[in-house]
Amino acid sequence: MTWHASILTLFPAMFPGPLGASLAGRALEDGLWRFDTHDIRDHGLGRHRTVDDTPFGGGAGMVMRADVIAAAIAAARAPEDARPLIYLTPRGRLLTQADAARWAAGSGLVLLCGRYEGLDQRIIEASGAEEISIGDYVLSGGEPAALVLLDACLRLLPGVMGAAESAREESFAEGLLEYPHYTRPADWQGRAVPPVLLSGDHAAIRAWRQARAEEATRLRRPDLWATHLAARMAGRRSPADIGGSVATASAGP
Repeated sequence: MTWHASILTLFPAMFPGPLGASLAGRALEDGLWRFDTHDIRDHGLGRHRTVDDTPFGGGAGMVMRADVIAAAIAAARAPEDARPLIYLTPRGRLLTQADAARWAAGSGLVLLCGRYEGLDQRIIEASGAEEISIGDYVLSGGEPAALVLLDACLRLLPGVMGAAESAREESFAEGLLEYPHYTRPADWQGRAVPPVLLSGDHAAIRAWRQARAEEATRLRRPDLWATHLAARMAGRRSPADIGGSVATASAGP
């Protein structure tokens, strides 16, 4: 089954954008994934195809109407379509590598790109859309975020990347930032490659890379480091220590 992305947007011409080049573009040509865009304005109201209105309670900006967005979702996603519906918004949960891996393993996604002040809250609740953010900043609309999310998923599809090992060793794949990389020349402007990488001792190289990954994570991302430490400590607990919690978790309906 070809991985299928449907994008609901006011600016269909923004797609595939950079996803039409490099690995994603080649995979698109090879039929490893496909996409379609749905212009939200096709479902706008009146002669001007209006998609937004002033917010109840006052305030600056405009809000995208629930009825318009509902019609756009219905046109893009059949009732039996099991693909997750994702709304790109700064209010959402931060996108993670685990999300990308989970979605890449499925049949595809339906991505909803907001504009203005965002969507009427009622359509978010009624549609069951999952709210996702790509970072703690605000963009002009959801389209750039959708491109980022799609790129994170597409590169994990079977056949897109040349070496599966690359994905396993990347930042976040194992809960750590990636270790630093070096290539020729071995000495550049007085900066030498760490000797261990030239030693041919693969065990020592693995240990060095692990140590550098842990160091980078500890210094740059204390949040990830805390999670890594907790997981490592949990892994050291004996089966007797965790047996009660496992049994309790398994006792549900």
